[in-house]
Formats: sequence, structure tokens, C-alpha cells
Amino acid sequence: MAQTAGDEGQPELKRVIGPGLLLLFVVGDIIGTGVYALTGTVAGKVGGALWLPFLLAFTVAFLTAFSYLELVGKYPKAAGAALYANRAFKIQFLTFMVAFAVMSSGITSAASAAQAFGNTYLRKLMGDSLTIPTVYIALGFILLLAAVNFRGVAESLWANVVLTFIELSGLLIIIVVGFYAITNGEGEPARLTHIDTVGQTPLIAVTSATALAFFAMVGFEDSVNMAEECRDPVRIFPRAMLLGMGIAAVIYVLVALTSSLLVPAKDLSAAKSDALLKVLEVGAPGFPLWVFALIGLLAVINSALINMLMASRLVYGMANERIIPRAFGTVHPFRRTPWVSILFTSAIAMVLVALVDINALGGTTSLLLLIVFTVVNVAVLVLRKEKVEHKHFRAPTALPLIGAIACAYLASPLSGRPAREYGIAAILLGVGVLLWGVNRLVVGKVKFDAEKLSK
Repeated sequence: MAQTAGDEGQPELKRVIGPGLLLLFVVGDIIGTGVYALTGTVAGKVGGALWLPFLLAFTVAFLTAFSYLELVGKYPKAAGAALYANRAFKIQFLTFMVAFAVMSSGITSAASAAQAFGNTYLRKLMGDSLTIPTVYIALGFILLLAAVNFRGVAESLWANVVLTFIELSGLLIIIVVGFYAITNGEGEPARLTHIDTVGQTPLIAVTSATALAFFAMVGFEDSVNMAEECRDPVRIFPRAMLLGMGIAAVIYVLVALTSSLLVPAKDLSAAKSDALLKVLEVGAPGFPLWVFALIGLLAVINSALINMLMASRLVYGMANERIIPRAFGTVHPFRRTPWVSILFTSAIAMVLVALVDINALGGTTSLLLLIVFTVVNVAVLVLRKEKVEHKHFRAPTALPLIGAIACAYLASPLSGRPAREYGIAAILLGVGVLLWGVNRLVVGKVKFDAEKLSK
């Protein structure tokens, strides 16, 4: 068996997550910053057919989710995609870079949520009385998340339960308001088929918007990294993941349809992260916007909390696999949380908050994850030759093949992705290369032992 923290005298992570908590974890992670903060940006890329990129992004996410379900069933450990790459390709450098890419995606996602918290919903809620610069608010927000994360996964996940129901209520308000307005003759159905082709082809308009919309579809990856804190993960993961993604898909598409019907794409784009507030203002002029601002505020808190949970647990898992120094796997003796990895990931998030804007953070998040998902879809096929003794979910072979091609395309320049996102990703991964070099000097070369890890 691969070593765990408990093998060297440290306590193991506490298994507190059942099927209900896992389902809410998946739903809460998907339904959050992406739809609350980036709907306007997606509309600016595709036009009135706003629903199409979200539908396509979910389709690609579902293909990859089947690969994750097979792999988490075979290897229910916290390291997720990095563990799968390690077992499939046995290249330590690739393993490290996959781990660093996934960790970076969670942190960039949390950083974008922190900016949405400080620059959109909190300012809309408090108005002119808020005079603190956004960057300081966002930095304080990250510190608060670190404190909740350190407090314990049970407390963090119960906070997720409450916040998930609140953020769901906000999106249901948008859907109900849209339904009411449309049944009263408002809205323009012709917008739903309009694709913005100014300066681009319809294909580029749709794929570039889909590549960004994918930012909102990554909750299932986060949930895999909580495997060591789940009760019976092999049994509960398939149902919780697929049901959670299905719930989120229906809600997202309905919100996108409502937004396009009530507000022209150019107005949604101009509103940027205030796009849903604009939809509510048009569909229900008398509705108190501060209520929705409060809901949006809590939604981005939930997304950020879950992403920072994932990032810290991934670092913890990789430390236990000896891909990074063992110190990162240190567990607090009383709280039983990976406190060193929490400090490390929080520090990176604070740097990103201070230096990068929200749209670039969202696009970079989707880019990093699409690269990782391409690797995972290939890994699941490579690992078919490695058998395990227990029963587990098995994905139809065609799905990982299609998923790998789709993810690789959306991550490539062919999809119309802005060059700036590649630059930010290159800098982040460059930091990973630097850390890899330091790790080799301090720890030395670690020989991969597939036989040991498979026991």
C-alpha cells in the first residue's frame, strides 16, 4: 500500500463524507463563481446563443467524468489526476506537473471568486459605503477561507451545504423570474439562435465561449481529491458525481436561456460580472437587488472554499506519494487537517489575487483543467491493463477517446482561446518546474514503484 500520513505516526484524514455531503459538494462546486461571475463574458464571446457553450461544456465534462469514475473506483486516494498519471505513465516529472496544474486550477478558480467577492457582489451590496480597495478585500477573503479550511473538513463541508442551498436559490430566482416575464410576453426568442460572427467564424465563437464556460464545470475533479475523507468512495462516487453534474447542467442551461431571452448579449457582455443582476433588473424591476447580491456573495464564497479545500488536499495527497517533500503532508494533531498544504495554497492564491484579473483567471482555470482532463482520458485507457481485486465502475471505451479529443481541442489555440491565458498558464507551470528542481535537490530522485502503489 502507498504510505499514508498514518504510516509515519501522523493521523489519517477523517472519513466524514457520505453520499449526501458528496452530492452537495459536487453541486456546490459547479454552481458558483462560473455562472455568477462569468455569464456576461461568455455572452460577449458567443452572442445570444448563450445556452450552447454551457451545454457543450457539460457534454465534454460528462465524457471526462466517466473516466474519473473508473479511476477513483480503482484508486480511491486523495491525489486524483496526478495519481492516475503517475500510475499510467510512470514519469515523475509528468506526475508532478499534472498535480501542479490541478492545484493551480483550483487556486486560480478561488482567486477569481475572491475578486468577484470584492469587486462585484460585496460592492453591489454595500454601495458607496465600501471604500476599501478590492485587492485588500480579496486578500482578506483568502485568509478567511484558510481559517475555515484549517478548522476542519466536516465544518467546511457543512458550510458548503448551507451555501449550496443559498446559491441554488439565487439561480432558481433567475429561472422563476424569467419564466414569469416570458409568460407575460417579455423576451425575444430569436436571440437564442444568434451567434456573434463579428470578426470570427461561428465555430470559433462557439468553441471560444465553450472553453471559457468550461470553467464552471469542474466540481467533479475537486470531489475526487476528497476520496480519502469519504465513507466507501467506490460505492458512492458514481451516483453522486453524475447526479450532481446533471442537476447543475439543467440549472445552468435554464439560467442561460433566461438571460438571453430577457437581455441582449451586448448588454450582458457590458454588465460583465453583474450580468445576472441585469437579468433580474429587467425581468423583475421591483425585486430588491441587494438580496440577489447577498446570494451571489455567498455563492462565490462557496466556490472558493471548495476549490481551496481541493487544492490543499491534492498537495497533501502528493506529499504522501512522495512527489513533493513530505512536509506538505503534515497533518495537525488536533484539527486533523493538512495545515502546511493549506498555508502553501493560500499563499499562491493571494499572489494571483493581487496580480491577475478575473476573466484571465477564469480562462486560465479552464485551460489548465482541459490539459489535465486530456491526460486523464488517455490514462484511463492505459490503466485498463492494470487490474485491481475489488469491483469498480468501468467507462465505455469510446467515451475516454472522445473526451480526450474534445478536451485537447478546447485547450488548443484552434478553439480561439486568448494568448494571454497561455502566458499565465506558462508562468504558473514554470513555477512548478522550478519547484520540481528544488524538490530533486532536497529530496533526491524517487523511484516509481508501481507494484508497491497497487497493493
